[in-house]
Amino acid sequence: MLQPKKTKFRREQKGVMKGMAQRGNQLAFGSFGLKTLENCWLTANQIEAARQAISRCMNREGQIWIRVFPQKPFTKKPLSTRMGKGKGDPQGFVCPITPGRILFEAEGVSFDVAKEAMRLAANKLPVATKFIVRRDYVVE
Repeated sequence: MLQPKKTKFRREQKGVMKGMAQRGNQLAFGSFGLKTLENCWLTANQIEAARQAISRCMNREGQIWIRVFPQKPFTKKPLSTRMGKGKGDPQGFVCPITPGRILFEAEGVSFDVAKEAMRLAANKLPVATKFIVRRDYVVE
């Protein structure tokens, strides 16, 4: 599961997700990509499930790039605990996502295979996504 080796602080504030993605909003490595259309927190498990779906659909051919990494810790208080008494314990890591962010990129497979792989990955994610293709890509 994806998580940072080391963090400076155990707990972090929630933060505000507003506006479009300023970084990671262009295809950088592959010809095909999966772009988000909404805000969300992606957990490490969701990213891994989507990665496995892409990898299986592509029959381990081509190459996949994961463009997001969960480095923000999220906390939870135990069930049936009264209010107060401080912040809860860290439960895992998430990646805050804003609209326009590229989540995955792929290369080395046909257009149809890439489109199906990204569709399967999108089903594993809690956010609306869009399949995108590099501008100078020529469909054979």
